[in-house]
Amino acid sequence: MMFDAHFHVFDPAHALVANQGYVPAHFTAAQYRARVAPLGVVGGAVVAASPQGVDPAPLLEAARALGPRFVVVAAADPARDDRALAALAAAGVRGVRFNLYRDAAWTIPTMLEHARRAGEHGLHAEIYTDAATLAPHAEALARLRIVIDHLGMTEAGLPVTCDLARAGAKVKATGFGRVRLDPAAALEAIAKAAPDALMAATDLPSMRADRPFADADIALIETVLGPALARRALHDTAAAFYRA
Repeated sequence: MMFDAHFHVFDPAHALVANQGYVPAHFTAAQYRARVAPLGVVGGAVVAASPQGVDPAPLLEAARALGPRFVVVAAADPARDDRALAALAAAGVRGVRFNLYRDAAWTIPTMLEHARRAGEHGLHAEIYTDAATLAPHAEALARLRIVIDHLGMTEAGLPVTCDLARAGAKVKATGFGRVRLDPAAALEAIAKAAPDALMAATDLPSMRADRPFADADIALIETVLGPALARRALHDTAAAFYRA
């Protein structure tokens, strides 16, 4: 049984905008369902991707199509005021994603302030960046409800990821085909730092990754963590965190 904590849906009914010249192929809710059928997925988080802009409507539509245990993480938008953040939460959005790799709108200080305001409305912050860049801001981040994408991405960022996990951050065990570190070693280190930090995910359809998600990535999580911790990573931690 798996709660897929990070994947994308690109429905042809909704236009995409090229990001750094890249537009992903369509990947519908039905295609997602078919791909994860062998994995026992019972819920998950539909996460905003850079070519989707900041409108959460396509994500909410995908979550409704997938079922009641699927929730949404919308793209963070510096133009959202408190009323707009409250509306996101009222619509069922669980968090906002800061894509520091591909969105020039954000610096780390502006992200921290927006994440703080989002948190006042029950929205956590998901951060896609090299975790090493977060080191000078670890104390401020520890005061927020945050999720670190893709194991923190780099070997240099792993100590920071572990420190933030000890402080309460969640870490997505996914994107093994895009990270610049040894996934097995990172899984082991993060689990040792904070046994309830890891949340497994497929990262489907693995856009721009060096290699796409493979079922063997889930097998790796099970092998490294063992049965009890793997169950937490594959289902329990994310289901509780996303309130699904």
